Amino acid sequence: MMACGSVNLPPGFCFSPTDEELLLHFLYPKTSLPCHPNIIPDLDLSLQDPWHLNGKALSSGNQHYFFSRAKENRSTENGYWKEIGLTEAIVSSASEKVGLKKYLVFNLGEAPQGTETSWFMQEYHICSSSFTTASCGTTRGRRKSDQCRSKWVLCKAYEKKSCEGQQGVNCEKDENDSGTELSWLDEFYMSLDDDLEEVMSLPN
Repeated sequence: MMACGSVNLPPGFCFSPTDEELLLHFLYPKTSLPCHPNIIPDLDLSLQDPWHLNGKALSSGNQHYFFSRAKENRSTENGYWKEIGLTEAIVSSASEKVGLKKYLVFNLGEAPQGTETSWFMQEYHICSSSFTTASCGTTRGRRKSDQCRSKWVLCKAYEKKSCEGQQGVNCEKDENDSGTELSWLDEFYMSLDDDLEEVMSLPN
């Protein structure tokens, strides 16, 4: 299926690529070739509230994948995506930096007074300096591709948790807690710490 078409995975199939695979096998070809086979559709981020992504993006479980034009203003009809100040480098199996991903959270309302929700997004970007002439064709073609690379990002959005009756708003509360609630952002950073501890505990 071509990039302009949306895809629903059949029952039993799961789309779960690594960060490196998303860059090398999906975002790189998207930015380098004018027409290429791709199961991930193009969406205008400004026209899509996150709870409307299912059926439009490539959805696997609660994760929704789509290409979008890179832009500073990520506002939608009902809110906006806000960067949380965390950016991670993506390193290939050959120990080369091939890209980066930014973390964003969706807020309802107008910036900067929006209400934080439980919708989260990872935005993947290409490091154009990591490409060689061999991977892009001629030098002239490489410069043209580099311009294209700056225009596209690959997005992976999902809802961490939701509150019944309020679209995406994080209002879950543990009945056994001491009265101090952690924000979704606090929980997100804690989950990153847990993942890091798990990786560090693996045998060499």
